Amino acid sequence: MFNQNLRIDEPEMPPVEAEVCYEIDPCELKLDEMIEAEPEPEMIEGLPASDALTPADRYLELFERVQSSRLFADSKTFPDCAPKMDPLDILIRYRKVRRHRDFDLAQFIENHFWLPETHDNEYVSNPENSLKEHIDSLWPVLTREPQDHIPWSSLLPLPQSYIVPGGRFGETYYWDSYFSMLGLAESGREDLLKCMADNFAWMIERYGHIPNGNRTYYLSRSQPPVFALMVELFEEDGVRGARRYLDHLKLEYQFWMDGAESLLPNQAYRHVVRMPDGSLLNRYWDDRDTPRDESWLEDVETARHSGRPPNEVYRDLRAGAASGWDYSSRWLRDTTRLASIRTTQFVPIDLNAFLFKLENTIANISGLKGDQETEALFRQKATQRRDAVTRYMWDDEGGCFRDYDWRREQPALFSAASIVTLYVGLATHEQADRLGDAVRARLLTPGGVMATEYETGEQWDAPNGWAPLQWMAVQGFKMYGQDPLGDEIAQSWLQTVNTFYKTHHKLIEKYHIATGTPREGGGGEYPLQDGFGWTNGVVRRLIGLYGEPI
Repeated sequence: MFNQNLRIDEPEMPPVEAEVCYEIDPCELKLDEMIEAEPEPEMIEGLPASDALTPADRYLELFERVQSSRLFADSKTFPDCAPKMDPLDILIRYRKVRRHRDFDLAQFIENHFWLPETHDNEYVSNPENSLKEHIDSLWPVLTREPQDHIPWSSLLPLPQSYIVPGGRFGETYYWDSYFSMLGLAESGREDLLKCMADNFAWMIERYGHIPNGNRTYYLSRSQPPVFALMVELFEEDGVRGARRYLDHLKLEYQFWMDGAESLLPNQAYRHVVRMPDGSLLNRYWDDRDTPRDESWLEDVETARHSGRPPNEVYRDLRAGAASGWDYSSRWLRDTTRLASIRTTQFVPIDLNAFLFKLENTIANISGLKGDQETEALFRQKATQRRDAVTRYMWDDEGGCFRDYDWRREQPALFSAASIVTLYVGLATHEQADRLGDAVRARLLTPGGVMATEYETGEQWDAPNGWAPLQWMAVQGFKMYGQDPLGDEIAQSWLQTVNTFYKTHHKLIEKYHIATGTPREGGGGEYPLQDGFGWTNGVVRRLIGLYGEPI
């Protein structure tokens, strides 16, 4: 199903068996009270055949014609359309009529597909509501319930209720959901908290990993692995049952480390890179090397101007989407050109920090369950990762962590992603102090922390600030005793969001925070989105800690 086109230093290998002490058979896992058992469909490339087909796979030249003709203003619209009949019948009909003189593509699509539902238009905010009241009133608007699934839709059905970000994003997203869950916990919505964790555990069981989002076209990649952080919320917020997810955490770890044991130094396979000294670190990856269904035309245009084999560019664009930072100067060889993207050639600081957290979480829960062997194994893995991160990604001269270009064997750019090392407890206190100085000098503004210090026109760069980065910065610096800096970031972000809310009566995906009064963030490949799940979650949590801004 997936054409991997692996290069020489990414050898195609037979499946690597995980270490016996943490190997988990997903067929043996079934969360109680979730869904009734059902027969497993035939497997293709590790994914159920029925789920592995994306709209581009199903509709072939019809899909390309719709996307290339710009029939819809947003490239994501057509992949999210649901067919009114068997896709094969639609394709056969299209082939019969496409060359007719009076063929109307728009009419054909209208006759054969249902357009995606737009829920947000039904909601009108009450300008009398405080910021806190507004957020609490939005949870039902952003909640999707399990319902009868339209056959052959790209939407993957989930067994429990879930939160979507809002706007064009009508499905649940992996790392977005963690930051939404912070707010759900603060709002007393432990019911949704548990539903969402169970959904992600269910996806690990079914697909072997948590996809980028619950769409077929997201199955070939994941997102920053924050399931361990979700599990931790159950302890912090008094929701019982965190231990029930241990096996799912181990399965997610196997996904990220697939192929690691067979790699030689300076080789990479899927998400794993073996460094020159033999240590293991990770990168973002996507198992496909075709244009993204949801950004098909944009990807084709980017590859056309790259001067590189298109499949390499598509892979790097997809891996950039897997990072959650789509897109950023972090992944570019030339910060003025998206076509210079090389995501798979970078070892990212945030990804490896999240995996350090995953290793420690597995160790902690294993210890609580009395499995000392697994606890010791994963403590060792976490220590080895921390040592490798320090060796390759700590810039002692600049006093900060950087991504690492493993192809060129040199440090890459500094960004707010380095803050994740504080949030998960990877950094030393000396590193945290120096990182605080670097953030103050290079990323901190009166509106919060910018994603990077580079203005490129990409959305995960200056002048934009994003809610998840603020939360991890606030908590990360406070964990290392830098309360004044953490408090300053928290108050600045609350003022940013509240100032915008008082004028526009909404929360948005990202904010322009570099200068003066905060305003709408820009850049990227789609318009700014209202909603917005993770902004709501982070702000609601900060209100619980700091009170409502005036």
